[in-house]
Amino acid sequence: MFQTAPIEATSQTELTREMAARLEVALSTHLEQAYAPDNRKYLRLFSATETADLLGVTGQFLRKCHSDGTLPEPDVNRNGRRFYSGEELFAIRRALEETARTPGKYVPGRRGDDKLQVVQLMNFKGGSAKSTSAIHLCHYLALQGYRVLAIDLDPQGSLTGFCGIQPEIEFEGTSIYDALRYEDPLPMSEVIVDTYFPGLALAPAKLVLSEFETETAVYAGRGISFFERLKHAIDTVDDRFDVVIIDSPPALGFLTLTGLYAATSVLVPMTPSMLDLASTQQFIEMTSAYLGVIEETGVRLSHDFFSFLIARDDPSDIPSQQIVTLMRALFQDRVVPSTSLRSTAVADAAMLKMSIYEVARADMIRSTYDRARDSMDAVGADVSRMIQSAWGR
Repeated sequence: MFQTAPIEATSQTELTREMAARLEVALSTHLEQAYAPDNRKYLRLFSATETADLLGVTGQFLRKCHSDGTLPEPDVNRNGRRFYSGEELFAIRRALEETARTPGKYVPGRRGDDKLQVVQLMNFKGGSAKSTSAIHLCHYLALQGYRVLAIDLDPQGSLTGFCGIQPEIEFEGTSIYDALRYEDPLPMSEVIVDTYFPGLALAPAKLVLSEFETETAVYAGRGISFFERLKHAIDTVDDRFDVVIIDSPPALGFLTLTGLYAATSVLVPMTPSMLDLASTQQFIEMTSAYLGVIEETGVRLSHDFFSFLIARDDPSDIPSQQIVTLMRALFQDRVVPSTSLRSTAVADAAMLKMSIYEVARADMIRSTYDRARDSMDAVGADVSRMIQSAWGR
């Protein structure tokens, strides 16, 4: 617990400056405790049972592959039990894919002429679980063998924080703003960084990203249209990834619209409450109006799917279930079949800027962990199927 003296300030500016400084110290201390001694995140190890489940094979099959030399032994063995790093899991998928009878069984990414799938998560209401949904999709898809790029379009940098970079402190290095800016933009390849999570790369966000909104108004009519900027940047790294996940800011501004133009698919996370339902209705109405303005320029937008994702669902809450039922009646297959449940396990993990996939089952009440993990797995599997369907599979 921090012991600090009361704030004594002679002006509102001094007061807010001191508030910001104290919060920065508190956040830095919290992150130092949450992260490793070198202030970097590391992905935990996976047990043999969990690894087999992720691969969709039996433990017996995995042991046989080790004994016959098809797969090398993992680096970590404890008391005769195998543990696998994320890198080893990624390598195993590729080794098994080479001899698989069914293409894509272990590595389900793009093949042939499959186009890059760019999935944008958008809603202008805060608290819709947008960033939480984005990071869980990123981690789920990466663990399934997809090559994933996370793009953080929110200047607050929530997704960036989940990926191990502290946006609260303006970090050194480039960000997605550098690829979008109007003056001397950098190639997208120079703003992408690898994360500690194998299979997942990141185009991070900084507060300076908010300048894109102002600059767009200033540079209107010069060069390529603002809404094309992100798509052009993504096109330059198209062959490096299978899926791009975009986390948008909680506003329907220029950043969200440039993401919408780049997206091949859209997910609208929402919590099942009347307040969120009303807010989402307004958001969709405004989106329609903005899309109409874009299409008046001669551009025709088409998305493989444009669906609602019910987040923080509580099956025991009758009013919220009425909202879920209403959404499914109104939109049918445009609502993701599974819902992500309201869970203390997910909330506790988020406090440490982690997804449920980064937390070991033994570190939580197992029934609570299993419930949360099963929920996120179900949502991830649904979205994976939607991506595969977009590829014609």
